[in-house]
Amino acid sequence: MKIREVRVYVVHTARIHPVVIEVETDEGVVGIGEAGIAYGLGQTAVSGMVKDIAERLLIGKDPMRIEALWSEMYDHTFWAKGGGGPIVFGAISAIELALWDIKAKTLNVPVFELLGGKIRDSVRLYANGWGQPHEEVKAFADAAEKTVAEGFDALKCYPFAYRESDARATSRHPSMRALDKSVLKRSLEKLRAARKAVGPDVEIMLDLSGGLTCDETIRFCRQVEELDIFFVEEPCDPYDVGAMKKISDQVRIPMAAGERLYTRYGFRPIMEAHAVDIIQPDITLAGGFMETKKIAAMAEAYDMRVQPHVCGSPLSTAIALHLDACIPNFAIQEIYPYWQTMPGYIEIVDDAPEARIKNGRLDITDKPGWGVNLRQEAIRPFLVHTIA
Repeated sequence: MKIREVRVYVVHTARIHPVVIEVETDEGVVGIGEAGIAYGLGQTAVSGMVKDIAERLLIGKDPMRIEALWSEMYDHTFWAKGGGGPIVFGAISAIELALWDIKAKTLNVPVFELLGGKIRDSVRLYANGWGQPHEEVKAFADAAEKTVAEGFDALKCYPFAYRESDARATSRHPSMRALDKSVLKRSLEKLRAARKAVGPDVEIMLDLSGGLTCDETIRFCRQVEELDIFFVEEPCDPYDVGAMKKISDQVRIPMAAGERLYTRYGFRPIMEAHAVDIIQPDITLAGGFMETKKIAAMAEAYDMRVQPHVCGSPLSTAIALHLDACIPNFAIQEIYPYWQTMPGYIEIVDDAPEARIKNGRLDITDKPGWGVNLRQEAIRPFLVHTIA
């Protein structure tokens, strides 16, 4: 079996722009993967990187030799060994994931069977994306209560998220690295109201997106300790291990990070410093499935749990479920349950996991490969590269 063709799609849908790929063999087996750069900028760049790698390193190769091909991509993209970043490792991840899909489909097994099999049959989810539009305290608390009523017992929010028309904080990433006191006051009011609305048994997580200085982060986090927060995500720049450690040492809330770290080499410093309690690798960015399994094993050795980051198409959710199935130190799975209801949303896979959520949980299916396929009628208009 040899790789015959690679197809790259940049999908323009509501809120996100996922980059997904198909790798087809000369025996007609098609594997699919995704680069974790569906938000922010860089979709054109990562699609071009997939094209470059496919032309030089993939066509004509045996897709079953996944570790060998990963090493070839890591060694001979040149930039991967220099730290890589989301463009390089997004492309490598997408390709590697498609190769696992090919291998598992060829063997007629789900991917998790190739890496030790199931530890669990279903996973607990936390809902993301439910509270961002709500600036006012009551509306925010009502949104939290509504999400819990729909079955979720864990919620993540962005305490400094305001509409772009609000001059006090233009996004969830405060660009001036400090908070206006009115923003801080309203953020605390929103969180306290949400906690009161959902009660003490629902988990609440905060994402600060590394937007504040170290001292501002510590000051804010100390004020929300009373709310029994599950974790604070990206309290600072994830590459600043010293700042992360300082915050972690001074705040009595677990810290989490990892969506902007790449490969086991990028995660090693933060683990060695015990700077966080929960790591959040994105399988579609961190280097692929096997690389993230290795990162999870390292985290286990450092007594840390794993919460896989997901912020892409339902394909990325399906992929994450296979990791969730086969790692012992799994914590909880991120999900965006409401994107599919937004105007302009395009469903690019069949049997999207988000449509199967029941009572805040997802069952892990036993279908071959990732358990989903691209819907050709939906994906075809977004084709940007064909490499053969």
